[in-house]
Amino acid sequence: MFDPTGGFWFTDHGKMRRRDRRGGLYYAKADGSDVREVAHPLDGPNGVGLSPAGDRVYYAETHQGRVFWFALSGPGEVADHRGPEHRPNLLAGLGGWQLLDSLAVDSAGNVCVATIRNGGITVISPEGEVSHVPTDDRLTTNICFGGPDLQDAFITLSLTGRLVRTRWQRPGLELAFNR
Repeated sequence: MFDPTGGFWFTDHGKMRRRDRRGGLYYAKADGSDVREVAHPLDGPNGVGLSPAGDRVYYAETHQGRVFWFALSGPGEVADHRGPEHRPNLLAGLGGWQLLDSLAVDSAGNVCVATIRNGGITVISPEGEVSHVPTDDRLTTNICFGGPDLQDAFITLSLTGRLVRTRWQRPGLELAFNR
């Protein structure tokens, strides 16, 4: 996820060892001159997005079915960072056995996260209100927005091997360097 300064956020899901599934949240400059670990250890982070104001970075935690956020104080900087003990804010935790995958943020600031097992896109408002848009594939793994008005959602349905396009209820967040 690129920010307006040309830096980008990414997650590393971590190693899949029998007893260790630790990953992290990272920030880098596109020219490679700076790559930094922002938060570690995290439990299987997967998917990252920025709020419309650029004051929050969101990430999904796959196996726990949760979405977290950190307040930002600048490019690649978590506000009031206190080292490894600095914990993120919980935006929402899903009940039952639902796994989260990649995400995108829409123009209203809702986090739209692909949801495995429940098959669809879980939409979480900036206040943590949760709704669900089902697909016909239990292995829904990604979403991004495009089209001339950014209101086309492109969703990967991995169990059936499809990429679908559907009209979304609101435009996606315009990304840095999109146009």
